[in-house]
Amino acid sequence: MSFCEPDINCCLCPRLVDFRKQNKIKFPSYHNAPVEAFGDLSAQILVVGLAPGLNGANQTNRPFTNDYAGDILYPALKKFGFATGDYQKRKDDGFMLKNVRVTNAVRCVPPQNKVTGDEIKTCGCFLKAEIESMPNLQIILSLGAVSHNAVLKALHIKQSAFHFAHGAKHLLPKGQILIDSYHTSRYNINTGVLTTEMFEQIIKMVQGTLNEKN
Repeated sequence: MSFCEPDINCCLCPRLVDFRKQNKIKFPSYHNAPVEAFGDLSAQILVVGLAPGLNGANQTNRPFTNDYAGDILYPALKKFGFATGDYQKRKDDGFMLKNVRVTNAVRCVPPQNKVTGDEIKTCGCFLKAEIESMPNLQIILSLGAVSHNAVLKALHIKQSAFHFAHGAKHLLPKGQILIDSYHTSRYNINTGVLTTEMFEQIIKMVQGTLNEKN
């Protein structure tokens, strides 16, 4: 464990701890603990999601892994050269990220996939430490408005300074670029709020922005 990763028995959020205990009884083979980030701290890109899915990252201990959202995220990253291997929804599938790190604003699975403001604030200490521990960080890709606001909160930036909008690019005070996308959730895909093609355009934007900065 590093200082930007919560302890496996983290007890900072009572509601999430209680839910975790319930899931250890219901799903004893699952990870049922704070989910580790995926990818190196040396990466130039940080993708920030919302929180682990009950039967996804909470099971596998890898962000978006076995979550429907990962079926959209990981192939898109590979298509644009940010990953190698074949994503097979397992932590041991050999899928590797290149110059990208993937994390969540809240590290433990929440009931009904909904986090509270207090949980975002509490877990924000780990997100803040993670960002500060990435010396080469150039781009933060936020998936969804909750992630966007969590990043701003972790960096002590007023939310009114940067409004969430799909495809928006924001220049942060330390020179990094915050790029917004709708979350790659099953709901957003099924309702047409986000399509695979739309999300691939976001990753293409990330690639282009990184090339400009380098």
